[in-house]
Amino acid sequence: MNFALIKDFMTLLEQFESEANIYPDVYPATIEGFKTWISDQETTQQADTFDEPYWEGKENGRTPESAINTLLVHLNRYAKTYSKSAISDSEFSTQEDFIYLINLKAFGEMTKMALIKKNIHDKPVGMLIITRLLRQGLVEQTDSDLDKRSKLIRISERGLLTLEKQMEKIRQATNIVAGNLNHKEKMDLIRILNKLDRFHYPIFSRNINSDQLINTVYDEYAFENS
Repeated sequence: MNFALIKDFMTLLEQFESEANIYPDVYPATIEGFKTWISDQETTQQADTFDEPYWEGKENGRTPESAINTLLVHLNRYAKTYSKSAISDSEFSTQEDFIYLINLKAFGEMTKMALIKKNIHDKPVGMLIITRLLRQGLVEQTDSDLDKRSKLIRISERGLLTLEKQMEKIRQATNIVAGNLNHKEKMDLIRILNKLDRFHYPIFSRNINSDQLINTVYDEYAFENS
């Protein structure tokens, strides 16, 4: 029996349990959580071997967190301009319209709130989108067999046809957003964005009041003040 290997594994497991206690939503105490943690450690170690990139304002003390926030906002705005172009000659009013349909096509019927949460929207915004799609006949709603108070939403035949008619331009817009990244860079970016999504989605799902959100997250996740 390789006792040195077992000792190394136990050390790793102790480190994982420590992180899992701090970030239970990011690293659940399961084999999948452990595998995710191992993958993230490897990515971090690889990143540590690279020189820091330049970002605007770095020489004046601008933090990497500030640069990340700004770049994410910019990328979201770029993506919206391409999406707007992709639906310019369609029945869709916004990119959210076709994203709701794509989710319904991919995952099947679901409750209104499940659909809204999947798209990271507040309830009022999500309900407006669903109401618009219902009015256009792009989705249909039925009573839930499990809860008569809930309505299930599914994409209609008309919705499928409308979506398919526009999918070529939507795919083109998607390809443009990925820009000039090569395959490895795309895979690295997916891993990083998945890690951020796994961190933020459980917090978003709790619907914490805006006036308490920042303090709650800072306290629970032990962020250091910048």
